[in-house]
Amino acid sequence: MSVGFGLGMAATILVGQGLGARNMGQVKRTVGTTLVFFTVLSLVIAVGGFFAAPHMLIAMQTPPEILGLAAAYLRVIFLALPAVYLYTFVMMALRGAGDARTPFIFLAISAVLDVGFNPLLILGFGPIPAMGIAGSALATLISQWVGLIAMIFWLYRSRNVLRLRRDEFRYLRLDPQILRALVVKGLPMGLQLIVMSSSMLMMISLVNRQGAMTVAAYNACFQLWSYIQMPAMAVGTAVSSMAAQNVGAKRWDRVGRTAGIGVLYNVLLTGALVLLVTVIDRDAYALFLGADSPAVDIARHIHFIASWSFILFGVAFVLSSVVRATGAVFPPLIFLFTAMWLVRIPFAYLMEAHLGADAIWWSFPLGSGTSMLLLAAYYRFGGWKKARMLESRAG
Repeated sequence: MSVGFGLGMAATILVGQGLGARNMGQVKRTVGTTLVFFTVLSLVIAVGGFFAAPHMLIAMQTPPEILGLAAAYLRVIFLALPAVYLYTFVMMALRGAGDARTPFIFLAISAVLDVGFNPLLILGFGPIPAMGIAGSALATLISQWVGLIAMIFWLYRSRNVLRLRRDEFRYLRLDPQILRALVVKGLPMGLQLIVMSSSMLMMISLVNRQGAMTVAAYNACFQLWSYIQMPAMAVGTAVSSMAAQNVGAKRWDRVGRTAGIGVLYNVLLTGALVLLVTVIDRDAYALFLGADSPAVDIARHIHFIASWSFILFGVAFVLSSVVRATGAVFPPLIFLFTAMWLVRIPFAYLMEAHLGADAIWWSFPLGSGTSMLLLAAYYRFGGWKKARMLESRAG
């Protein structure tokens, strides 16, 4: 997912810059090259992940009593990856073109399908056998494929500017210039999420040592945190598309305004979700853990310490999205690696002997705060405006 996001972001920026500069040749080459590259890459990862899933879970110190369930779920998720990759790219390309409403509609349809299929496939219904947790993964697979096919149909039915007409199928090949930009610029962006994901895996390994109740509490927090992070991810994606189009049009005044408004909206939206969950935390975590579970109080404690760090994370993510829109992809990666692997994880490990599990929870605001301060300094004083995604070329 991290690799797909990075390559998709690179494609989004190329689409946005191409439209801003009114260079439709760049837009079409980006769409064609990315579709071919994503298809091949996702198939390779899907097959490799299917067979490697149990070994990865063992390496994460997954408790033996849940290893079989986790492996069954993860294998089906890997099979869904080609649809997830292509679906993500089409949605991000539309956002790069300035259309955020259509991806939202299709994403909502996929979410409804996912939620609807979950109980049917997990518990079984009529001729549908009960598949357990693998049914949840299969629900994701079905919803992603249906959403992808429906969105492609819509692109051609609406004659969207991103569609490739029959006489433009020649763009369905790997353009060396676009491919180089996708890899050179996209992989560092993907590596940012890989740095985040790998640090989270390391955190899970630390949490797993705290016992089953703490594991259950942390996973409940993680479920709610995925929603708390959504405004930051959404605003970051939006400002990246807007900044890319204005970079292409050479409107630097609008790039600055986009960054400021993006930070403000992130603080308001993410802060509101953090406050909401804090107010209803006992009832919220009881939904995942059961009202009488002692893990509820552990989850509330974790949330109280760590959740507000996602406001800082959101500010960092928005600023990172803006500077990446020019092609400045390596400084945000370096800053994130510093915050996660040189500050956060060492703190959690070294302070565990003194603070116990609290060292893990306090590492969240410490890492997010470090990332935010580094990115704010780079945005103010760095040379990100001089970066380029690729050299201009006639369409």
